[in-house]
This record gives sequence, C-alpha cells and structure tokens, in this order.
Amino acid sequence: MNKNTDRVVLAYSGGLDTSVAIGWIAEQTGREVVTVSVDVGQGGEDLDVIRQRALDCGAVEAYIADARDEFATDYCMPALKANALYEGAYPLVSALSRPVIAKHLVRAAREFGASTVAHGCTGKGNDQVRFEVAITSMAPDMDCLSPVRDLALTRDVAIEYAEKHSLPIETTKHNPFSIDQNVWGRAVETGFLEDLWNAPTKDVYTYTDDPTYPPLPDEVIITFKEGLPVAIDGAAVTPLQAIQELNRRGGAQGIGRIDMVEDRLVGIKSREIYEAPGAVILIEAHRALEAVTLERLQRRYKRQIEQTWGELVYEAQWYSPLKRSLDAFIEDTQHYVSGDIRMVLHGGRATVNGRRSESGLYDFNLATYDSGDTFDQSSSRGFIEIYGMQPKLAAARAERLGEGEGF
Repeated sequence: MNKNTDRVVLAYSGGLDTSVAIGWIAEQTGREVVTVSVDVGQGGEDLDVIRQRALDCGAVEAYIADARDEFATDYCMPALKANALYEGAYPLVSALSRPVIAKHLVRAAREFGASTVAHGCTGKGNDQVRFEVAITSMAPDMDCLSPVRDLALTRDVAIEYAEKHSLPIETTKHNPFSIDQNVWGRAVETGFLEDLWNAPTKDVYTYTDDPTYPPLPDEVIITFKEGLPVAIDGAAVTPLQAIQELNRRGGAQGIGRIDMVEDRLVGIKSREIYEAPGAVILIEAHRALEAVTLERLQRRYKRQIEQTWGELVYEAQWYSPLKRSLDAFIEDTQHYVSGDIRMVLHGGRATVNGRRSESGLYDFNLATYDSGDTFDQSSSRGFIEIYGMQPKLAAARAERLGEGEGF
C-alpha cells in the first residue's frame, strides 16, 4: 500500500454536492481527496469530462471505471436468476449498483493509499448503509465518511461554497427530484412525489414513453441458457446488450413503470417511482421459463428464497454469508433453465405467449386431453385416497367428538 494514508477517496458523480465535497472534506479534515467515478450505465456526461471537473475542483487524483459490463453480468444477472423484486415490485435498481461502486471505491483506496472512503448520501436513506456496509465488508480496516451527514454539507452551504470558490459546476439549476439511474433502471423520489396523493407528471419519466398511446405491438423472443439471456430474436447478446435492447424496446411501449411506497431500511416509508423496462421484461420471461423447467417443489421453495434474497440485497447484505449461501442454491436451480420465451410488448405490459425448452419438464403427451394421452387416469383414484387420508381422519375425529362443521 502507498505509505500516504492522509487521503480520502470520494464517490464522485460530477454534480454540485460531490464537487463541493472535494474542497469541503479537505478543509474539514485536512486530507487530500481522490475521486472515484463509476459508469454503471447511468448515461449523462462523459466520464472524461467528469474526471477533469474533479481535478478542477481540487481532487489530487480522479479514478474512472467503466463497470457497465461488470454491473450487468455480476450484479444484474444474479438478480435476474433470483427474480428479485423487493416487496414484490422493486427490481433493486439502486441497491444492485452500490456494491459494485463500493468495490471500485475500495480498489481505488488501496491504490492511492487512502484510509477513508466518502460518499454523498444523506443520513435518511438506504444508500449510506449500502455503501458503508459493502465497504467495511471488503475492507474492515477502512473508515467511512458522509460530508452531508457528518460534516454538515447542506445544499445551501454547497451552493454558497461553489459560488465563493468559482467551482466549474452549475449551481442555479434546480431539479425537484432526487434521481438515481443505471442500466438496470431509474429511481425518482422527493419533490411533489412526497405527497402520496399526487400523481406522477410526465416529466418524472425518462426511460419509458406514455403507455396510454403505444406504438404497434412488438413481439420479441428471448433465448436463455442456464438462466441467462443469450440471444434476442436469434441474435446473440451479452447481459449488458440484452438489458439495453429491452430497455429500448420495452421503454417505447411504456413497460416497467412502478409507483410504490416501500419500507426503507432506516425505518421510513418512502414513495418511489421506478422505471425498469429491461429488468421487468427479463424477470417476467425468466419466471415463465422456470415454470417450464423447474421441478414443482424446487420452484415452490425458490419463491421463498427469492423474497429473502431481494430483502438481503435491499438491506445492504450483498456480501453477507447468508447471501452467498442463497446464491449457491439459486445457481443450482438454473442448470436446466434454458430455452426460448416469446413475448408481446405493448401498452405497458410484457405478455408471455410462447415457451419452448429442450430441458423442460412439460410433456405434451401427459398434458393433452386428446388422443395420444399417456397419463393413466385410473391411477388418480388411489392417489386421491392416500392424499386425502389425513383430512378425512381429522374430519371423522371431529364428528366423533361432536365438533363437526355440521354440513
């Protein structure tokens, strides 16, 4: 490790708050600041522009990482295999990106000799927990710092500081929303959305078009191999390409809009708007293929595991021992999850209308009611006798003791 430990590594977005935080941390702690900017498919400004801004704002080093493929493959795809939806709806857009960003923060801290890692989260949200738990799970020797939470860097202070020091950052433009986005989706909160009765306005949405007036239906075939999307309409894709293509096609149909009140880890109920067209389409398709390929009890138990997996990731436990154990179970279930799912994308919905798999458990000759049926229906009588024996005995006991239902 570099002998210079008098540094702080800062997760840097290029916006007002983290730009001001560079000088603010230096003044408040007396330490040099190294910025880290990680591309997880959030779009916006070029990272080279962001890097130069960090240097112009006083950073001694500016670390840039293109983590789009890494994020899609190592973080989004495990979530897909887990059909992960927190509280049955949220596809973990922000929760999935924090561990990979934290990984690069720790890597940069090791490279540049920093003993402290800083982030721009407030003291009210989930992300402060996600960043800090992820960081200390990888590097238990490191300290964590939040300028907003720990060094009183409020927004009005940030604007005043930026203007006083002539920092190369816009201070007058005000976005009423708090927005976080990446290739897996987009999260929007605060502003007028904090009133639960207010409906989202058109300017809330960026990833999706209005589903009320959709274009013509779009039919798509997604090919999976062992739980992963490997082709769309016959053309080979990487995980990143699959998400991007379905974001584009699903977004055009208004698919993936989510308006929910969720339970934050810190105990607050929060109203959130999400857009995740690619994630919603892929999870729906993956579930449909699992219905064909997973054995009944395995599939039933996996649904319980999926809920726990999603809660663990939401609640900052990406690197926990339990999460690793659940990963092993989920990965084992995916061995036969291969085949094609055909879907129609239209008017805000992704509807499965075709399934085929060489590794599926669906047997046409057992399922058909027409000639060629190979299912021995006479076996069902004995099966019902055995299957219904316990409730039959329980009912007889209740009648014997005068506790029958009296039908």
